Amino acid sequence: MEQKVCPVDVICVCSADGDIRPLRFRMEDEQHRLLRIDIEEIISTRDVQFVGIEARIFLCRATVESRRWLFELRYTIRSHNWCLLRKVY
Repeated sequence: MEQKVCPVDVICVCSADGDIRPLRFRMEDEQHRLLRIDIEEIISTRDVQFVGIEARIFLCRATVESRRWLFELRYTIRSHNWCLLRKVY
């Protein structure tokens, strides 16, 4: 199944030194329901550049409807936008 990049609403926390960490996000599922996803663990974080656009990619683990999922969230630094890159069931 092909995943499209879509913007999501994210609640995050920022440390005093400027580090950012997502806590939860909201996404629409295939039945057009809004799901609130509480992030249980951030597995990895990496900084990337897309044609000069700086971003940070978070690989996160969460439990949704009794299933453990992995989500890849992208935070674009300059525009302060969050996007869901992909989800792994």
